[in-house]
Amino acid sequence: MTREVFASIRDYMLHMADNAAHDYLHVYRVLYQAMKIAENYEVDRDVLIAACLLHDIGRKAQLEDKRLCHAVEGGKLAYAFMQALGWEEERCRHIWDCVTTHRFRSDNPPKTLEAKILFDADKLDVTGALGIARSLAYEGQMGEPLYRVEEDFQIDRDFSKEAPPSFLKEYNFKLIKLYDRFYTPEAARIAQKRKALMEAYYAELLEEIDISDMAQILEAQE
Repeated sequence: MTREVFASIRDYMLHMADNAAHDYLHVYRVLYQAMKIAENYEVDRDVLIAACLLHDIGRKAQLEDKRLCHAVEGGKLAYAFMQALGWEEERCRHIWDCVTTHRFRSDNPPKTLEAKILFDADKLDVTGALGIARSLAYEGQMGEPLYRVEEDFQIDRDFSKEAPPSFLKEYNFKLIKLYDRFYTPEAARIAQKRKALMEAYYAELLEEIDISDMAQILEAQE
């Protein structure tokens, strides 16, 4: 990939990036991890680089309409953009596939090696301390709480898909389940090193937010 082509893809990504938890630094971290993982495989590096840079360009569309999937929308945009740059059809479709299949909450798993590496690199950025920080940033941006409580102030532990959003739901519904979803041994090894920190943070958070006696305190004031 020439410097000029890289700059064009990067500039388009920067133009589309307006999400604090999925900003250009997230994209660069994903690109870095993908390149490190790819050192162990024979891959189309140009396709992988382009897919990494463009994987979240559909975020704006999803924020504006929550019915949309940012991976699906991003795949369409990436395909059209790479076509406009004059890339051959096969590689444009390959990038489309990589972007479309990178999402965790999807029944469309990655199939090609490049798509699997993008998936793994993107998911590594939601593990460990990074995963905690980015999830909290996203929940805050969306106006979602750390946790929810029942009427008796017990922590609401309904973390099903249909439950209202919160950080505790995100942790239980997604974050802790990531560690068994990696396709490459390299990514799985890095993730396992980060898992203990995330579990320790969650346990400490539960202890610090426990206000189960609040109902008794309030009743005593009435």
